[in-house]
Amino acid sequence: MAWPLLKPFRALRYDVDTAGPLDQLVAPPYDVVSSELMQRLVQASPYNVIRLIRPYEYDVAGERLREWTARGVLVREQRQAIWRIEEEYVGPDGQGRVRRGLVARVRLEPYERGVVLPHERIFAGPTETRLRLLRATRTKLSPVLLLHDGAPSPPMSTPPDLEARLDDSVTRLWRIDERAAIEAELGSIAGPLFIADGHHRYDAALRFHLEEGSDETAYVMGALVSVADPGLTIFPTHRVVTGPVPELNGTIHVTPIDGGAAEGLARLGSVSRDHPAFVLVRPGEISLAEVAEPIADPVERLDVAALDELGLDSVSFTPSLQEAEDAVAAGWASAAFLVRAPTVSQVEEIARAGRTMPAKSTYFYPKLTSGLLFSPFDE
Repeated sequence: MAWPLLKPFRALRYDVDTAGPLDQLVAPPYDVVSSELMQRLVQASPYNVIRLIRPYEYDVAGERLREWTARGVLVREQRQAIWRIEEEYVGPDGQGRVRRGLVARVRLEPYERGVVLPHERIFAGPTETRLRLLRATRTKLSPVLLLHDGAPSPPMSTPPDLEARLDDSVTRLWRIDERAAIEAELGSIAGPLFIADGHHRYDAALRFHLEEGSDETAYVMGALVSVADPGLTIFPTHRVVTGPVPELNGTIHVTPIDGGAAEGLARLGSVSRDHPAFVLVRPGEISLAEVAEPIADPVERLDVAALDELGLDSVSFTPSLQEAEDAVAAGWASAAFLVRAPTVSQVEEIARAGRTMPAKSTYFYPKLTSGLLFSPFDE
């Protein structure tokens, strides 16, 4: 199924001789950019990609994209290609890993066809802003992370064509533009495809295509990673609450923890996966909370599903235990709810069943770097 659904593309990319080093031009996806990081990225370069991907500046982004292309800040590849991608990173747990895959155009498919499957619920607002950005730029500015059941991409033995460092990660890209090599690489992709990260971007691209109805808008830029890739990691998405902490009902068994939050997470890791559980961190108090009865439903047994039942207010999210713990200790958060990350097999099981997890259930780390490749809607 791979070849009809996956295609090479003529990437639009930065000309470093004009725009400057790639390290100063790239950024994380907009949804994880804090106000402090935003300021740092804006100051890094007048051409940093954050100036294009801010969804509330869609008209300005469209003008900038056209201006940068006209001035040679952005240049177009002469030949269609796919790209090998390698991301070397240090996770929130301090461990170094390497994630490998392919970047290609991926045909947009409605979810009901079972070809591309979501695993997480989305919010209407972010989809709408990204749709406006697509209308203004007519370019796929950031890739969607997709998982497949084929073999992992092997390491490359040649120097990369593009390389950029962003905080604790380095992304490397190798151009593949020979027809036989493209077919061989894409032939290794086995579907269905699962959206790991970028649900709002995929949904916006699908809506844009339904508006336009053209072959040019029928594809999204995707980074395809095997579910068996050793560098594929899901980190938890802990909840930090500034509002009131709800009372836990009688179906949840609460055990005080004498140690710190790390001890709580260690105890949480020993709880059976058919019992949703979480660690509640409050000032001077750590508790392990576990649903007393086993749960059979694959969605309802997730830790985040138990938190959804609590109706938390004023919530922010972080994959970092330290950030969550510090927020409570500093007094600006009333509590933190620490959870286990779903496994890759849980993500696949739920997606294949046509189900979705609660929003912000997973944190596939690292987020794909924006600014290395763009894919205009013109081929």
